[in-house]
Formats: sequence, C-alpha cells, structure tokens
Amino acid sequence: MQDLVIWQEGMQVVEDVYGVTARWPGSELYGLTSQARRASVSIPANIAEGVGRGSAGELARFCRIALGSTYELMTHLELAQRLKFSNPEELQPLLTALSLLMRRISRFVHVQEARR
Repeated sequence: MQDLVIWQEGMQVVEDVYGVTARWPGSELYGLTSQARRASVSIPANIAEGVGRGSAGELARFCRIALGSTYELMTHLELAQRLKFSNPEELQPLLTALSLLMRRISRFVHVQEARR
C-alpha cells in the first residue's frame, strides 16, 4: 500500500489538513476542525483497508469511499473559507492537491473495476 501514489498523497493531505486546522478557532475543535480531520484521515485509511481486502473489487469499493471523503473534505474547507477560519490563499495549495488526488483516485477506481 505504501507504494501507491494515492495513499502517499492521502497521507500528505492529512498532514496538511492538521496544519491548517491547528490555526482554526479553538471553539471549533469538536466541530468543523474535528470533521475536517476525520475526513482527511479517512482518505488514506480507506485506501489501505481496500488494499488489505485482497481483491480488485474490494479495493475499488474502499477507494470509492475514500473518494467520498475527499468531497466531504472539500466541503469542510469551503465552509472554513466562508466562516473566515482560513483565507483562500492559505487553502489554495491544499485544495489543488486535493483536486489532483480526487482525479487520481477516480482513475484508480476505474482501473480496479476493469480488473474484476
């Protein structure tokens, strides 16, 4: 699993999200901060679980779950901008990386589904 680029990029997203959310208001620790962190962690965790299941079908299924978490995280980051927890310039590198990861996971799912 550690050789999968999507897993590596997912891990980097987690690190980036934790860095960004550390600067959000303390009052959001159990709110949006927690939700964003959980969504980010879910990305590489679901990819890893799919790898561990041992079949292309299961890998595709868990990668689809990871893809759902990327969309969830995008929503949390959009909310953070709207609520003025982060400015757009601060989040832009993370949003760009997340968009790229979304495309890569989507392609990976298609490849795994074709292997069934």
